[in-house]
Amino acid sequence: MRKTIGILAHVDAGKTTLSEQVLYTCGVVRTPGRVDHGDASLDDDPMERQRGITIYATMARLSIGGSTVYWLDTPGHTDFTPEMERALSVMDAAVLVVSAAEGVQSHTETLWRLLEAYRVPTLIFLNKLDLAAADPERTIDRLRARCSGDMLDLRAWQNDGVMDGTLLEEIALRDEAFLDDWEAGRADERSSEACLARLTMKRAVFPVMAGSALSGDGVASFLRLLDRLTPVPAADTGTASGICWKVTHDRGGQRLCHVKLTGGTLSVKDDAAGEKVNDIRRWEGHRLIRADRAEAGDHAVLAGFGSLRPGDAFGDAEPVRFRTEPMMSVRVLWDDAPESAVLRALRQAEEEEPTFCAEAEGGAIHIRVMGPIQLEILQTVMRERFGIRIAFGPPRVLYRETVAAPAVGIGHYEPLRHYAEVWLRLVPLPGGSGIRFRSRCHVDILPLHFQRLVETHVFEREHRGVLTGAPIDDVEIQLLIGRAHPKHTEGGDFRQATYRAVRNALMNARSVLLEPIAGFRADVPADQYGTVLSALQQAHASIEQALAEGQTASFAGEVAYAGFIGFQQGFMSLTRGRGVLRVWMARYAPCTDPGPVIASAAYDPLNDPEHPPGSVFCSHGAGFNVAWDKVRDFAHCIPEGDIEEDME
Repeated sequence: MRKTIGILAHVDAGKTTLSEQVLYTCGVVRTPGRVDHGDASLDDDPMERQRGITIYATMARLSIGGSTVYWLDTPGHTDFTPEMERALSVMDAAVLVVSAAEGVQSHTETLWRLLEAYRVPTLIFLNKLDLAAADPERTIDRLRARCSGDMLDLRAWQNDGVMDGTLLEEIALRDEAFLDDWEAGRADERSSEACLARLTMKRAVFPVMAGSALSGDGVASFLRLLDRLTPVPAADTGTASGICWKVTHDRGGQRLCHVKLTGGTLSVKDDAAGEKVNDIRRWEGHRLIRADRAEAGDHAVLAGFGSLRPGDAFGDAEPVRFRTEPMMSVRVLWDDAPESAVLRALRQAEEEEPTFCAEAEGGAIHIRVMGPIQLEILQTVMRERFGIRIAFGPPRVLYRETVAAPAVGIGHYEPLRHYAEVWLRLVPLPGGSGIRFRSRCHVDILPLHFQRLVETHVFEREHRGVLTGAPIDDVEIQLLIGRAHPKHTEGGDFRQATYRAVRNALMNARSVLLEPIAGFRADVPADQYGTVLSALQQAHASIEQALAEGQTASFAGEVAYAGFIGFQQGFMSLTRGRGVLRVWMARYAPCTDPGPVIASAAYDPLNDPEHPPGSVFCSHGAGFNVAWDKVRDFAHCIPEGDIEEDME
């Protein structure tokens, strides 16, 4: 009986303090640690203790009621949202901690959107009831207005252990079968609780409880209800399957792959993801110990595993595509170290934080980042783990590219004793669709295993657009036709042909530059309403909400991020340190003024050796290059039907 419960919150809402009380109440630690004392059990990294914030998602295995629970503590600071999101992908349910004193804050809404996107059942813990400023009724009202109208106040049940008539009515209004039993007098507390648990796990209701994490008041009763409202998922006893959600390295530099086993049993010497499992570690309390096996529902750490990245899956599990993306990149600056050593260290850091996407080009290295605190942490990691001191250049906006209409590309790779040809069509998709693949090629023309190779190569790298070299997005890549040779085709041949076909299609396409659109929410003192409104208008923000309520003014909306960086950097000065600003990636949209961006990039699509648009053919035993606009004249496949139309 195993389940994974995650805990999330806006920074300083008391999330880690509540986790410490949970560990103490469940007998994992003798005394609850405190963030301000630097002795929190789950924030055991020196940087976390020094800064008093959670940086890394950490776990403890404990017992609540009759259930084994993996308690997953996540970062609350916005710079570490990707780490929090990776943890979301393996949660069976979540606890969202909200301060009853500060109320619903900007990052609370971001967390709520991610919980909704991953369909994670969520319970609310209103914290800091011991403070004079605590106003739980007002906080619940705000939760209903800004998150969901289905917040269900369970504080009375939590305190006295009895479901009152108001609560039963709320449950009955959301479940027709229970309503019939209730009206007929057949409902009892057991059936009421079972119905409430079903509604909770379906995200039809969001139970709200309360207490004080610092003093421990309300924590034990909260845990009792948490256990009863989050039944253990049914165990899958089939094929050993799992999801990798995190990668770390131990002090000796050994790679540790954190997986949740979603099915079957995994033992030492078993095969998973094409590798033999030589070392399994599992959680005992908040420490890792060696183990011989892990079962469905368990979290395990596979040491030395090199094939899995966060989001990857093995067995029957489905891979995960994470949503949180940086909107800017920075150039990495360093002294007294070879570029290769810097890049190698950044690649290891990238395994732990995949959003970095370190790129080396022309003697420069760029990484993608969420914010300044993340950069400070990276500086510390590079210095203490690798002995390399780094700094950063000014931020630059991350653009993307797409196509305005279907376009066909051909990739041919035929140096001596190699052979593959691929025809692909790029079709524009609605914003936010990402990259998709579809085969329109019959297996009689190209065998299925070669078609799967093409699909693999489509997704194994970012394909650069031809306007600025930015990654392409919102495109369906269709396999139209392909060809292999019975003797000369090798595995890497279709990789080359696929890459070249994508690039060739982009050269034939009408490309569109996409810019990041940021969502924002700013809460400022009411007397600064006019000043902030004027600054937002100067940044060309689309303001969807501008409210002055009591002593606080709030603004929310969307804005092209390129024109918003100045506002973001000057916000604390603008509000004299009294405002709170939350900015997040909302979507990509066609750039309103692409000319200067394209000119500034000065990108030459014909001079990018890693992304060639031409092909390699063979004549008289020797390979020769063919320019992108001449490839069709040499191609071996014979196009049919609407392929011809898109080639016009």
